[in-house]
Amino acid sequence: MSRRPGQSGHIELSGKWWVVRWWQDVPGQDKRAHKRARICPVSGPGKLSKSERQRRARAIIAASGADTDLQFNKVVKHAGVVTFREQSAVWIQNLKTRKQDPVAFSTLEHWETFLRLRLNPQIGDLPLSEINNAVLKGVVAKLCAEELATQTVHHYAKVVKMVVASAVDEEGDAIYPRKWNRKFIDIPSIDKSKQNRPSFTSRIMTGLAAWSSKRERMLFILLGASGPRISEALGLEIDKHISQDCLTITIAQKVREGKVENWLKTKNSARKIDLHPRIGAMLKDFIGDRKTGFLFCSRKGKPLAGSAVYYHLHSALKELGFINPMTGTHSAGFHAFRRFRNTFLRNRANCPPGLRKYWLGWGGDEGIGDHNGPGEDDPMGDLYDAIGEDEALRREWAERCGFGFELPSVVPVVPTIDGETE
Repeated sequence: MSRRPGQSGHIELSGKWWVVRWWQDVPGQDKRAHKRARICPVSGPGKLSKSERQRRARAIIAASGADTDLQFNKVVKHAGVVTFREQSAVWIQNLKTRKQDPVAFSTLEHWETFLRLRLNPQIGDLPLSEINNAVLKGVVAKLCAEELATQTVHHYAKVVKMVVASAVDEEGDAIYPRKWNRKFIDIPSIDKSKQNRPSFTSRIMTGLAAWSSKRERMLFILLGASGPRISEALGLEIDKHISQDCLTITIAQKVREGKVENWLKTKNSARKIDLHPRIGAMLKDFIGDRKTGFLFCSRKGKPLAGSAVYYHLHSALKELGFINPMTGTHSAGFHAFRRFRNTFLRNRANCPPGLRKYWLGWGGDEGIGDHNGPGEDDPMGDLYDAIGEDEALRREWAERCGFGFELPSVVPVVPTIDGETE
């Protein structure tokens, strides 16, 4: 840019107008393009003097950005260099097709939204080689200025780091290795006490277990009594994932917005969850004569979408007087069932830590938090724990632990094949 101090342009007559011509760099082209714009009419209203035409010409060129550092860096300096925007597109495409640790569609959608809304508009035209601690510090500062949630800022920063790390050479080595300096970037610390993590009490669970909507009532009971993720529960198929005595469910797939996904959140999510005999009996009655199909299905037998069930949950919580302490509203997500189950097993049922983590689909010290009980922080013990292979012991503990809330005296009505109730 030191050799290109700026253009004054060439002013000339063109019909009834004075026009200015100048050169402008064009992405993807080695040669600059000749641009032209009207300055003023030759005569009549709007006519300008020579000095005024010169000033107006310079203003037009400046407004075009032809001589700015941004335009120069975008088109000339970085010609032939991979930009953050280009690499992010490659990264997303690779995530969609890779076989090792496939990413859920919901996660991909979140990351694509991050890139589209904020990251690409801010740093998309920078070369990937220039995405460093200083650039990420600027990204974080802008996100914080927009008052985004701290957890969200962390997710944005994570995406930037993953895009940079995704650039590898033919031997699989990182082209732009980075040592990210957390203190220099000054990313805010997450205050876990302020995170929205609602859970249910036994009273609320008892109320949900008596909810009038029959299909959703059985779903609420199963979620609270066994702790699967909502996507895992909606992915259960009667002939594939539920034992004949209805005392064990197998988590092997999930359903997101009505579509089956054949992979789970983590490798530890593939598991068997054992049910208390009373829950198993209710599940058996709920299934009735059905032999195949999804456990929780629409009128046409298709898997339910979580968003369709959430309406019933919100209505039930409102009727029960549930208040989310973090938001002051009646709303809570389906993860509140898992928190209830974890809290009950950990604090009231005296469940062995290894079994609790197995049932909830956790690995190592995942999900335990900062208050590990005796023997819970035991990575080697977790590695050698084979509780998943001992069905008799798991079922014994399932009956011994219980489920922590009262069941209705009337069991859920069995859905027929078309989704109507008997």
